[in-house]
Amino acid sequence: MTADVGEQETDAELADGFRRDPDLFTAVHDRFFRDIYRYAAGRLDAQTAEDIAAETFCVAFRDRDRFDPRRGGLRPWLFGIATNLVARHRRKEARHYKALSRTGAEPAADSHENRVVASVTAARMQPQLVRALARLSPGERDVVLLVALSQLSYDEVAQALGISAGTVGSRLNRARKKLKEAING
Repeated sequence: MTADVGEQETDAELADGFRRDPDLFTAVHDRFFRDIYRYAAGRLDAQTAEDIAAETFCVAFRDRDRFDPRRGGLRPWLFGIATNLVARHRRKEARHYKALSRTGAEPAADSHENRVVASVTAARMQPQLVRALARLSPGERDVVLLVALSQLSYDEVAQALGISAGTVGSRLNRARKKLKEAING
């Protein structure tokens, strides 16, 4: 399991190591945390992204015995966990906003809701792109963001989402058409 200086351990070697010694899971965190955080930050605000990234590694640590290097690499496995956590966060947030709208109450000036609105307003993306992304189905949006923000390959996206590479390609193709129409039209 030892690698020469300058060489990184393979995913299979890391998995073998952290199964025998859970303290070795820190190597997984050290190698992939920044990528997972950047992906989450591209989809959520910075604080929530940090929470999602941290939770991704908690879930991965808890489920480390379920990782099978024959089914894919650690990176897509972690991105799959992160994508599920982002989706769960969005569903929870949507329920919260629906509940707020039913009550008719206005959020406080310094509330999380207003910080989210301010963050989205100040986002580096063009407003047309944000609207276009919102019009995509959740599956299309996940594929686009995994490819665009995290630069995962089709195979890695397929592994992360538990779908075929062909489905990744078709979702990405549909999403690109929709995005182009929304931005140009």
